[in-house]
Amino acid sequence: MELDVRHLRVLCAIADTGSVRKAALQLGMTQPALSTQLHRIERTIGGRLFHRQQTGSQPTPLGHSVLSRARPIVTEMATLVTAARQEAAGAEQRQLRIGSVGSRAVPAWLRKVHDRLPDTDTTIHIDISAIALLRMIAADQLDIAFVHESEGFPLRVPADTEQRVLMGREPQFLALSVRHPAAVQPVVRLADLAEDTWMVDPTADHEYAAMRRVFSGAGLDPRVLQIRDNATAAELVASGEAVRPCQPTSVPVPGTVVRPLYGDPLGVRLLLTWRTGALATPVLDALYADLCTAYLDLARANPTYLAWLLRHNRSLPHLLGPTGPSPN
Repeated sequence: MELDVRHLRVLCAIADTGSVRKAALQLGMTQPALSTQLHRIERTIGGRLFHRQQTGSQPTPLGHSVLSRARPIVTEMATLVTAARQEAAGAEQRQLRIGSVGSRAVPAWLRKVHDRLPDTDTTIHIDISAIALLRMIAADQLDIAFVHESEGFPLRVPADTEQRVLMGREPQFLALSVRHPAAVQPVVRLADLAEDTWMVDPTADHEYAAMRRVFSGAGLDPRVLQIRDNATAAELVASGEAVRPCQPTSVPVPGTVVRPLYGDPLGVRLLLTWRTGALATPVLDALYADLCTAYLDLARANPTYLAWLLRHNRSLPHLLGPTGPSPN
């Protein structure tokens, strides 16, 4: 038997899922059929590629060696097929399905994408849940998604997807009423908010757990309200009934201020995630560059966050540079 890309794809699926059964489901095969095919592949190669255990299948040293060569071939073939299909379909039929968590960078990003790819039918799906967006990528319902990952609660990335980091750690600021005693401070301490009621959106992945983790570390146990409606949450903050974490690029609504938290206890990682082979490398590079630019423009227009970036000199170094962005 001669090996081809289909056989390499089988090996990658077993390694990624850690199970012949799960790999069979992913590939649309029966488990016995996939097991038989794996045995044939191993006979062709001349050695065992996986240790079969009750807990799953793990690559042997030979398996790791074969996989290290197989993955680039599978990825390149997927890219080739995707590019060829796009060419065959014609420019007027090309589609780009973008997903994103809520972010003020998204409208500017979309404008840049439309300008760069005017002949592409670009759609956007917004969801507060990064997990839901990743599932849509895995199900081929999205091509690429901008997501965030709460610190201490890593996302489970589906097989056959790739990621690129936009921000290794974005601090979460705090929105509070202008009448709050701490509002006069340029930086707010958690201890000054021990008696406040905090708010969180229960549909945001791990946001509540991440907040509780920070409170526990600081020895605090404030009351937390779970509110989904953003307009209601904003009114509660403005009235002084509660405080809530927010993105550092947030613009304060009337009656509120946005302040950094001392020590930056709350943080997220910003990621661009896509399905392997869904987009050609030049398109991925362009989408990433446009998102970086859109995000940086927000930072430049937000004095509080820009000051934080320049003070810490650790975020977006490839765009801010050693002394910060230019004034233009």
